[in-house]
Amino acid sequence: MKIDIEKYKKYYFDTVCELLSTPSPSGYYEKIMKVVKRYADELGAAFEMTRKGCAILSVKGKDHGRTLGLSAHCDTLGAMVRGITAGGELSFTKVGGPQLPTLDGEYCTILTRTGKTYTGTFLSKSPSSHVYPDAAARPRDETNMYVRIDECVKSAKDVRALGIESGDYICIDPKTTVTESGFLKSRFIDDKASVACLLTVLKIMKEEHITPAYDVKMLITMYEEVGHGAAYVPEGLHTMLAVDMGCIGSDLNCTEYDVSICAKDGHGPYDYALTTSLIELAKSNKLDYAVDIYPFYGSDVGAMWAAGYDVPGALIGTGVHASHGMERTHFNGIKNTISLIALYLGM
Repeated sequence: MKIDIEKYKKYYFDTVCELLSTPSPSGYYEKIMKVVKRYADELGAAFEMTRKGCAILSVKGKDHGRTLGLSAHCDTLGAMVRGITAGGELSFTKVGGPQLPTLDGEYCTILTRTGKTYTGTFLSKSPSSHVYPDAAARPRDETNMYVRIDECVKSAKDVRALGIESGDYICIDPKTTVTESGFLKSRFIDDKASVACLLTVLKIMKEEHITPAYDVKMLITMYEEVGHGAAYVPEGLHTMLAVDMGCIGSDLNCTEYDVSICAKDGHGPYDYALTTSLIELAKSNKLDYAVDIYPFYGSDVGAMWAAGYDVPGALIGTGVHASHGMERTHFNGIKNTISLIALYLGM
C-alpha cells in the first residue's frame, strides 16, 4: 500500500518537538515515559514498561506466527553534578558523549532529587576575553568547565541549601527549531527523531486502518547512550530493527535527505540477510537511501547481541549532521525512514 507520508508531516514535527522538550538524559525516564505512554494510548498500542524504565509498545498483526521488533532510544546526552566548589559553582561529569566544546555558553536545567529545578549555563573557567588571556585557547573539557547557577549563591553551603547535591542531573537545552524549508535543528535528534518516526508509523496504522503483516513490538530504550539500552528485549522476536541516526561526513554516503542503512558499525557487521532485504526494499520502492559503515558507533542491536539474544538485527535511520553536537536533519530523510519502517512491517 502506497502511503502519503507528507500527510503526517505536521503530526511528526509536533510529536518530535514534544519529545525533545521533555528532558531525558540516560537513566532519567519518568517524565519521558509518561509522554510515550500517552501517545501509545492515543494510538491504540499496548504499553508496558520494563523494570529498567524502557517502554514496549505492542501491536497485533495479521499473522501471529512471528513478531517483528523495532527499537529507538529516548535517552539523551547530558551531565550530572560531580561536585560543588567553594564559590558555589557546579563541577560536572558527562552522561554519554556530548561534544563539550559545543556546550560552552549553553543553557541547562538542574534537576534535584527533591523535585526542585534550577537553571544555569555551561561555561569555560576562563569565560571572558576581557579578563582571561587564555579565554579562547583554554580546553573545553570537564576539568576546565563548570555550570553557573542562576541563583544568588556564593558558597557550596548556599548551593546545598537549594537542595542541589552531587548526582543531580543537568539537562542541556535542546534549542529545537523547525524551519520552513523542512529542517529539524536540535540537540538530541539522536534519537528522539527516530522515536517520533515509530510513533508516526503507529499514527499511520490508526488513520489508514492498516494492520501490519506480523505482530510488532516497539522497544523504546533509556540507556542506549551509555551502551546497554536494549540489553533486554521481549522474548520471541523474529528480527530486530534499530532505528537510530545515520552519520554524515568524511567518506560516508548518507545525507540529511536519506534513510541510512548501516552495514557495519564499531561492534561489527549487522545481519547480512536482513540488511540486504532492507536495501532491496529501499531500492525497489525508489527511496532515497545510503549504505554506510560507521566505525565510531554502536546501537541497541549491539547491546541486544552483547546480552546474548539470538535475534538477527539491522540498523537504519535518517541522516543526521553534526551528531552529539548541534544536530540537524531534514523531513525528506525522516520521510524515507518512515517509509522503510512501514515496508519492514509489511504495511
